[in-house]
Amino acid sequence: MTHDQQQEHVRLEVADGVATIRLDRPKMNAISFAVQAGIAAAAQEATERDDVRAVVVYGGERVFAAGNDVKEMADLSYADMVRASETIQSAVTAVARIPKPVVAAVRGFALGGGCELALAADMRIAADDSTFGQPEVLLGIIPGAGGTQRLARLIGPSKAKDLIFTGRFVKADEALALGLVDKVVAPDEVYAAALAWAGQFTGAAALALRAAKTCIDRGLEVDLDTGLALERGQFAAVFATEDRAIGMQSFMANGPGKATFVAR
Repeated sequence: MTHDQQQEHVRLEVADGVATIRLDRPKMNAISFAVQAGIAAAAQEATERDDVRAVVVYGGERVFAAGNDVKEMADLSYADMVRASETIQSAVTAVARIPKPVVAAVRGFALGGGCELALAADMRIAADDSTFGQPEVLLGIIPGAGGTQRLARLIGPSKAKDLIFTGRFVKADEALALGLVDKVVAPDEVYAAALAWAGQFTGAAALALRAAKTCIDRGLEVDLDTGLALERGQFAAVFATEDRAIGMQSFMANGPGKATFVAR
């Protein structure tokens, strides 16, 4: 990731096989166009780097992200937004398309574009005092970075409509009950819990994980027969990997969970 002016508020930090995409734009991590460019660049780097086996998306100890930068958008016309809307979506989509396990570590607010960024992860671990919401209708607009699509797919259309139509905020306990969040922990345990979840995959069969994620994510976009065809293709493809041979030999010799994979 280039350390130019555009990416000053987004860092990619890698340690022990896990990358953290760290938002750091005081004081509320408002997702400006520059921050979007930084997120997209970090997601691309995390995708490309072989030393990155899983990813944490983290906004720090105070706030995950309080939404897209309204000040930047307030004076944009319809024509302006026709041009900008693809960029707004593409940063979040870049995170969703990382072909590795991705977990959002949420403290404080995850609202609007911040909630949409969390929705792009495979898992969401949140502080017990965190707050989620898609309040765009209260500004006379709608979610524009995937919220209408990913939230409905995650928690079902009627629950998504309730949150999006009302714009109401939900606390961590309700977010957990809705299925918007997967795990709730104490605030000072959020990042460690996310690292622990991501850390499970540093020695995993990376190509098998990639295939599984592709099947699940793309399968949700198509009918069942097409999804099953996609699965068959990916299932057959992993038989071409070294890890498949290693895993099966290890299983026959030592039982499950003992293989040392090589990510090839």
